[in-house]
Amino acid sequence: MLSRLILMTALVLAVVAAFVALGERYPGFRFGRLPGDIVIRRDGNTLFIPITSMLVVSLLLSLGFGLLRLFKR
Repeated sequence: MLSRLILMTALVLAVVAAFVALGERYPGFRFGRLPGDIVIRRDGNTLFIPITSMLVVSLLLSLGFGLLRLFKR
């Protein structure tokens, strides 16, 4: 059981590392600055709402927990 948990943790970290690497290599694919993220700048104040980034994180977490549940059987 512990080995599966370690494997899933490594898999999630590998996916996060892939997103970071893509962000460095392709400036248009910066995590946290994806198309669909809202940035409002007015009078020296900035409001940032990362809608697309939150959806990507939610999808990755759902896939990770789904795989964990699959391996748990």
